[in-house]
Amino acid sequence: MKFGVTQRFPCNYLEGEQEQLLVCMSPSEELPTVYSQLLHNGFRRSGQQLYRPHCAHCNACQSLRIICSEFAPSRSQKRILQKNKTFIIHVRHDERDDYYPLYEAYINKLHADGTMYPANYEQYANFVRCKWQQPLFIEARDNGKLIAVAVTDKINHGLSALYTFYSPDYQANSLGTYMILKQIEKTKEEGLPFLYLGYQIDDCRKMNYKQKFKPHQRLINHKWAIYR
Repeated sequence: MKFGVTQRFPCNYLEGEQEQLLVCMSPSEELPTVYSQLLHNGFRRSGQQLYRPHCAHCNACQSLRIICSEFAPSRSQKRILQKNKTFIIHVRHDERDDYYPLYEAYINKLHADGTMYPANYEQYANFVRCKWQQPLFIEARDNGKLIAVAVTDKINHGLSALYTFYSPDYQANSLGTYMILKQIEKTKEEGLPFLYLGYQIDDCRKMNYKQKFKPHQRLINHKWAIYR
């Protein structure tokens, strides 16, 4: 496998810090066979790219995966499931025309202070689509209306939650947490052990929802440590 290191740039998660990435540069036809192994070793997919943090003086980013076979929802998570019990979940292998309008509303109304604002179709397509890996689209609908989409990869030993976007009109329904719970259910249905949630950064408030799903493992010093 071939790898490259990016230049340093301002960190998106920790103010005042610089970020650097290790990027897999292998030909795209080789990536499907190594994707699971790289994910196990702390990499992440965004669009066509496989990367992991490679910061010389910071190790705040910890890859986190839920142990789905042992997971049981907390009281608050059970309340979310109960509140949203009328929603219908579909798992699709191809994106639908109503995905981008939902994505655009999500970015422009809920993340206007983020680096992805303002949303545009090219950005969406580059982020969601991948020539060498076809994701699953786990969608939630309310009386036929699309309200959430969780873009999800299936790998050898689990699922990987890439990105979830949802209707701003349903903020009170905790759809981010709800869709993770549905991804856990899908992982169990597939008979797979792990759901990867990307990177946990303890000092980043908007990342801390991930540690509420227990038991989970975090990759620390190249070893997976269990948190119960």
